[in-house]
Formats: sequence, C-alpha cells, structure tokens
Amino acid sequence: MFAIQLRTSFPHHASKLRGPPTGPSQRRGARVVDFRFLVTHQLADRVTEKYRDKLQRKARQEGLASLDELKAVYRARILEEQKPGARNPSSESHLTAPLPRQPAPPTPAGSPSSSETAQSAPPGLKTLSSYLDLDKTAVLPPKEIEYIWRLRHASSPTSLCAVLPSTTFARIHRAARKYPQFILPLPREGSAGAEIHFMQWSFPAPDTVTVVFTHLAEYKLRGEFSQPHTIVTMHSELMQEKGLVLMQGQVVEGRGINVEEARWLVLCLQKFYGGDGKDDSRRRRLLEMFNQGDGTFKLEELVEEAEKVV
Repeated sequence: MFAIQLRTSFPHHASKLRGPPTGPSQRRGARVVDFRFLVTHQLADRVTEKYRDKLQRKARQEGLASLDELKAVYRARILEEQKPGARNPSSESHLTAPLPRQPAPPTPAGSPSSSETAQSAPPGLKTLSSYLDLDKTAVLPPKEIEYIWRLRHASSPTSLCAVLPSTTFARIHRAARKYPQFILPLPREGSAGAEIHFMQWSFPAPDTVTVVFTHLAEYKLRGEFSQPHTIVTMHSELMQEKGLVLMQGQVVEGRGINVEEARWLVLCLQKFYGGDGKDDSRRRRLLEMFNQGDGTFKLEELVEEAEKVV
C-alpha cells in the first residue's frame, strides 16, 4: 500500500483558545479542559515539501482535489485493513476461478449502475456498491432499503448505522463543504470536564462523504500522524430517487471511545451541520468563527450549544 502522511491545516486561532473558567453560568458545573495547539510539524513539513509534486500527481490520478483529501482517503483504507477479519488479497490464490454471475436486471432510466458508481470512485474506496447491489436495491421501497441497511450492520458491536432524509443530508453537505473542520465536546460521566474531539470532512467521490474523529489530545501530540478513533461515511447514491442517504461508520477498538460516545459525537455533528431550528444560527456562527480563525470563538459557547443536543 502506498502509505501517505500529510499535514492537515488547522485554524490559526486554535492556538489561542483556552478552556472557560468554571462558573455558575455553565450547565451541570461543567469544566472544559484547557487546550492549546502546541504541535510542531517540522518533520512532516519537510516530508510533504520533498514529495509534494508526487503526492499531488497521485491525488489527481485518484480524482481528488487536494492533499488533505488524499490523506483522508488513505487513512480510511488503513483503518479498513486493520479491522478484524479484513480480507488479505495477497493470501488469496490467483488460481481460483471466479464464480459465474447472474445477469443483473435492467437499471431504471436516470439512475447510475453499480459499475458506473464504482468507476467514479478512487481505487480502494468503499462506495455504497461495496455494501449493496444497487441495481436490485433501486427497485425497493425506501422503508425496505432502510430495514436492509440497518440489518446489515446490526451484527457488528463497533458499527454505526443511520439513514438520513435527503433534506437533512443536503444541509449537512453544504455546511461541510463550507466548514470542513470543527471541534466537538464529549461529556464524561462522573467527571466535571468535557473531552474535546477534532473532526474533519473529506469528499473522496461524487456520492461519498467521509468525516473522521480524532481525540484532540492525540492531534495535539502527533498532528497529522494521529490516528482517528471513528470514521463515518455517508452514501448519497440513492438520494435523488429514494430520498434517503445511508450512513455507516466504524469505531476503532482500543482508541478510548465506545460506540455510545461515538453516536453522541455523530448526533452532535448533525445538530451543528444539519440543524434547521431556532438554535441553528448560533451553531452556524460557531462553525464560521472556528474555520475563519476568529479569535473571539469561545469554547464555553460551544459546550453550551452541545449540551442542548440531549
């Protein structure tokens, strides 16, 4: 595998953020741990600069717009290879004859076939056709598709699964394009503090959107070499025809996050990126301030908004 380590950009103002002082105005007496981004990336900078031309060519070959997206795609592939029971292509015999395949039913007019979807994705990226037969799924009603999707992921204890209405995903997608990075607080039971997590979006294929979550402490320590604890992918191949988007994710064992905590982060993500209620303007303002490096971004406001998720 062509292993790649790239530098991820981070808003300038993040180095100036402090945790808020403890005070009666905070809900549940929460105290947010102080965090300052004191990570240096000298080694990674040298590596990136040395191989920048080759990396950019690799990104173009795989249909990606930037080095950050290339990094996110390869990070997802590495996590996939590390899953228990993952197939090892090198161990499979090349002498094994493929089983004959039955011809697929005709694809309804106007909807892409699974082969067309696969061809538009970078090599190694799992699109929806990796999980479902799109040609057969296209003739099913939305309720049955949702049932099949949830049933497919029910057996994995570290799996995340959801079905989003197309209107909700459209709002999330627009906001993710505009605000590709953010931080989210995670309350800890029996603790007066909130743990902060860094999240980043990537768009590796036309119908595939990915977001990775990393401990902020891990990101501070290792920067672009940090390993995410959760990776979530949203598949929009059925969005136009069926009005739904299928989401699946994986929590990496041994990274300090359980499935329930990962679900909280995903729910919090949806509230900040896809909300349409009265609190939406405040949340969008925090997204904008963070991504623009606004020095007036206040962590206590972020915690207050996140607490409204429950």
